[in-house]
Amino acid sequence: MKRVQLIWEFRGPNASKTAAHHAIHLEEFATKEKIESFLHGTEDVNDHFSRAYLVVPESYMNQLRSQLKPHRGRWYAPDKA
Repeated sequence: MKRVQLIWEFRGPNASKTAAHHAIHLEEFATKEKIESFLHGTEDVNDHFSRAYLVVPESYMNQLRSQLKPHRGRWYAPDKA
């Protein structure tokens, strides 16, 4: 099953806190909508640039893209350690 990572980007001195807060709302949304096998979280790129993300099965991509308006997206491939 292919999965898509939907990404919201935040800039500025509060970017990390804003991304963390946004991730909470993404989790609440995914739970409420009963989206199966989702992942969510944040990534700090640097002190003034952070991302919140939601990883979902490809079948949800079009629906969530129009509902949630992510800044961008990409195919998700978990890191292989």
